[in-house]
Amino acid sequence: MQRRSRFALIGLLLALISGFQGSAEPRVSTGFSSTFVWRMDDPAFGGFSGLEVLDNGRHFVALSDKATFLRGRFLRDASGKMTAVRGKIIRPLIGAKAGQVLSGKRADSEGLAIDGDGNGFISFEGRTRIARFDPQTGIVADMAKYEAFARLPKNGGLEALAVGPGPIIYALPEQPPTRDIPVYRWQAGHWDDRLSLPRRGQFVPVGADIGPDGRLYLLERDFRGIGGFASRLRRFDLSDARLEGERILFETPFAHFDNLEGLSVWRDDRGVLYATMISDDNFFFLQKTQIVEFRLPD
Repeated sequence: MQRRSRFALIGLLLALISGFQGSAEPRVSTGFSSTFVWRMDDPAFGGFSGLEVLDNGRHFVALSDKATFLRGRFLRDASGKMTAVRGKIIRPLIGAKAGQVLSGKRADSEGLAIDGDGNGFISFEGRTRIARFDPQTGIVADMAKYEAFARLPKNGGLEALAVGPGPIIYALPEQPPTRDIPVYRWQAGHWDDRLSLPRRGQFVPVGADIGPDGRLYLLERDFRGIGGFASRLRRFDLSDARLEGERILFETPFAHFDNLEGLSVWRDDRGVLYATMISDDNFFFLQKTQIVEFRLPD
């Protein structure tokens, strides 16, 4: 993701200068709820690739692709729309064995998943792996390796991550090595790749979540030079043997939102289903950290 983003930024810069990037009134109408540009006065702020919304939309954990994370809360109006975002201190991920801050190739953190019991997991793209993550301390411990991970592209490895009851972990690569998108699954201490999803167009997986309805949600991204980024959200019924019942919930125009990568699906106090997404600004001054919410159908 990082190497490809460097040359993509040239095209994005042209789009921004030309006024293509975003608007006050979104052109996406189906389910759109709200968007908020989040800023913090901290040089470590940005690059967010993972997100988990907690407590019926009140709190969150955000993960950057530089091995840092922070906790925070959403302020909302009476209708539930975001009015402000408050983040706490940005903290580093720390390796459980060495007790040191992750750095170098081991620090390319991408996907974030937290289950109903508070157990966290992170996918890494540089040295491709999944690690257990303590959302309170930031300590990460690598899980069992899987031989298929070693065959993934260096800059297209495990990007999207979701966790369901069990816990059962689902990880998807950004650049799949096969025609369909493999869904690597961890359960009962072992990995398998018996599940897969169909590719649709040029979109690639960047975020995933198991919603409170037990379905798998997949956030995908496309990029078209000066056209900017487009995002798509697909939903699948999940069983032990297959993923089926595919439904496209929305697809945004190019250059409408920023580089949306993190995804969390949750319900508010009224039982309304939402998808919250966060953008990776690549630590580039003309991009922004944008949080976007859509109301989803059941």
